[in-house]
Amino acid sequence: MKNTLISLLIIVVAAPAAWAQDRIYRCGNEYTNNAAQAKERGCKLVEGGNVTVVQGVRPAGAVAQQSAPPGGASPASPPSAPRVSSNDQKARDSDARAILESELRKAESRHAELVKEYNNGAPERNALDLRNPQRYIERTAELKASVARSESDIAGIKREIARLPAASN
Repeated sequence: MKNTLISLLIIVVAAPAAWAQDRIYRCGNEYTNNAAQAKERGCKLVEGGNVTVVQGVRPAGAVAQQSAPPGGASPASPPSAPRVSSNDQKARDSDARAILESELRKAESRHAELVKEYNNGAPERNALDLRNPQRYIERTAELKASVARSESDIAGIKREIARLPAASN
């Protein structure tokens, strides 16, 4: 009887500690169980389930970015990046320029076709457009959007070409 009473007393004392869990607060993408810190940062209490947080390992690139020199300057490449010879880099730049110029020609050709089809907002009506005027309005709007998108594409390709080092012969 005495052993049963002691066992019951131990269970009654230990049970609340086992059931109790620290309150967990979510602060954006971070979690904490420090109530004072959570209050300062305006964190929200997480309710309705257990939270398991596994601390991740930062990639090597993140360390290089954190140790960047003051003034906002960042290193051109991480120290672990493989070195490329000057001739190889020139060949890569030349290939990139050729590819971008080819894409620019295709985009300009497509843009010219779209502008011709759009016909200053009055595209030629086809049989379906004659039977359904709403379809004509929708097709005109789609053509206008396509023209704007192709202009944006051309501008983007030109920006990329401008970023490349000047072509050397």
